[in-house]
Amino acid sequence: MKEKCNLCPFKCNVYRIENNLGICKLERKIKISHVTTHMWEEPCISGTKGSGAIFFTGCNLRCVFCQNYKISREDSMGKEMSPKELANIFMIKQKEGVHNINLVSPTPYIDLIKEAILIAKDSGLTIPIVYNSNGYENVDSLKKLQGFIDVYLPDFKYADNNIAKKYSKAIDYKENVICAIKEMYRQVGQPKFDKDGMIISGVIIRHLVLPNNLDNTKKVLREIANNISKETYVSLMGQYIPENNAKEYEEINRKLTKEEYDKAIDYFFEVGLENGFMQDLDAASNEYIPDF
Repeated sequence: MKEKCNLCPFKCNVYRIENNLGICKLERKIKISHVTTHMWEEPCISGTKGSGAIFFTGCNLRCVFCQNYKISREDSMGKEMSPKELANIFMIKQKEGVHNINLVSPTPYIDLIKEAILIAKDSGLTIPIVYNSNGYENVDSLKKLQGFIDVYLPDFKYADNNIAKKYSKAIDYKENVICAIKEMYRQVGQPKFDKDGMIISGVIIRHLVLPNNLDNTKKVLREIANNISKETYVSLMGQYIPENNAKEYEEINRKLTKEEYDKAIDYFFEVGLENGFMQDLDAASNEYIPDF
């Protein structure tokens, strides 16, 4: 914790203390914005009892269309807590009966989360831990989590770095996300499910289809099929809403059309992908966005 921070690919090399912050603009303290029982994740994650979602304040990306921008941009939001207090939240959610602990935007907190998981395991935590991230990860940081994370749920937003730079200011997103997902696979492999169909370990890749960006979606699906595995579980998401600063980009300042999403689904099968989740476009609604 006394080292300069290079947890994500931006490698800011700062101490992350007051007046010495990096891209994420976060001090090296746990800050939680929202804890909920989430019923709107993939069926094998939310199931019938919900996922114990813990939304961390801040993010190492600054996507212009972020639906959770209230917490990813407004870094003052949230409650500071110790690893022990975070572990206690894990235990409370387990007692409530959720299927898993879902760590949302955890990347800037990897070291502290690892400490909290250790405490919770010693206290009897048994349900799976889900690492729910934007995919822009440093492989060396992910290696610290081996044995602590059961399910990796990364985004694969862009296979075109020009688009990644435009919308998320990440000039090397594609290379980093592919390396990160391969490391996740090395740790936990293909998904495994219990008798009720709930995921207990493995990787599921999410891709949000953006309006007027079907070529990017096709490139992402090709990369997954050709460079990762055709057996990969992919959640192809159509829930895009032009939140935050998307209105400044005319091409993405609208919802996805049914025609665009149908073409994305067709291409999913065209490249030979075998396992996945699709959405009803009714999911593109503000009612599914948490009120932080």
